[in-house]
Amino acid sequence: MGNRFILFLLIGLACATPAAAQLGLPPLGGAVRDVLGQVDHTLDPIEETVGGVAARATRLAEARIDRLQSLLQRNRDTIELDAADQLARKGELLLLDPEQPVLAIAEHAGFTVVGRDTLGELGMTVVRLGVPQGMSLSRAEGELRKLLPDATVTADNLHLPAGVSGVVGAVATASAPIATPVGVIDGAPGKAHLVEAVRGFANGAPRSSNHGSAIVSLLGTAGVRRIVVADVYGSDPAGGNALAISRGIDWLVGRKVRVISISLTGPSNPVLGRAIAAARRRGAVFVAAVGNDGPAAPPAYPASYPGVIAVTGVDRRNRALIEAGRALHLDYAAPAADIFAANAAGKRVKLRGTSYAVPLVAARAAAVLSGDGSVIAALDREAVDLGKKGPDESYGRGLLCDTCRPQR
Repeated sequence: MGNRFILFLLIGLACATPAAAQLGLPPLGGAVRDVLGQVDHTLDPIEETVGGVAARATRLAEARIDRLQSLLQRNRDTIELDAADQLARKGELLLLDPEQPVLAIAEHAGFTVVGRDTLGELGMTVVRLGVPQGMSLSRAEGELRKLLPDATVTADNLHLPAGVSGVVGAVATASAPIATPVGVIDGAPGKAHLVEAVRGFANGAPRSSNHGSAIVSLLGTAGVRRIVVADVYGSDPAGGNALAISRGIDWLVGRKVRVISISLTGPSNPVLGRAIAAARRRGAVFVAAVGNDGPAAPPAYPASYPGVIAVTGVDRRNRALIEAGRALHLDYAAPAADIFAANAAGKRVKLRGTSYAVPLVAARAAAVLSGDGSVIAALDREAVDLGKKGPDESYGRGLLCDTCRPQR
């Protein structure tokens, strides 16, 4: 019986403890973004025993709860829990493609239209509704769904980066040039990073971040020469929300970007799910992280949406990261520990987290598209089978980009 199977059982028990349940916090995956400080994933090496796995499982569960509690407590003026106890933008609900009679019913009930986004490339319209004064987001969501049973009503859920950085290292050598442009949904890169375009989709964006810079740096090291970045965070505590990501996707599709790298995780959201499905119909290939909250965490999105390439991480010995989360499907693994990339200031730092496996796989997908080939079939041919023979829950269909592992 493997450690990850045991971990499924034990972390599930850990998450069910009264202490965790009493916090009433959402079970989102991913690491806290830069402005909230860094989560310590450099924990002591785990013993190859059931006791060691159980201890790490408990620490993962506690870290997730603490992380989300801190985010909520620090930003109660901009972040709130929705009806499913997921983090979302405070005081706003989203309606997908509403007709005027639907809006009239909502407005008669005290909701106010505060914005309308027409995502022309994706064929979507999203209306932002302000909730009635004094009403919680969760209650408002329930009331609006009762009023509009046939409408798509959702909170604007948050998505958080899935990786952290560490000590300073040296420079790595870039791989062979890849011509296909790659889009990045994240924070903006620092000035030391050369990209084709950056556009902001959140308050205060574009604003440089270490996480976004590392993703761009890894793409460059893996050979990508055309990088386009949609900053969905800026300085907004409620950044990384579903609408901001959808706006970014719409912009990237309009720029004819074929591969989109998303190292963020959050809950399923109908607006974001629709945006990704529409972009895929336009030929976009999405690569996303499974997060770092352990294999018993809730399925990570957008990695779990149909057709998205879900990526996990391995360490320098090609062992699956024990903190790696899960998705409803798993496609590939890639290096995600003891690798190096440049932060916002241009200094090389040591990285760990499934975030950093994503750009390596995205680069391989872009290389395939540069040759006008079938992405999945080509990646399957490249993938090195690890673990038990064939696809498995730890490595998907195999390891990619081991030879392009960014070193010191």
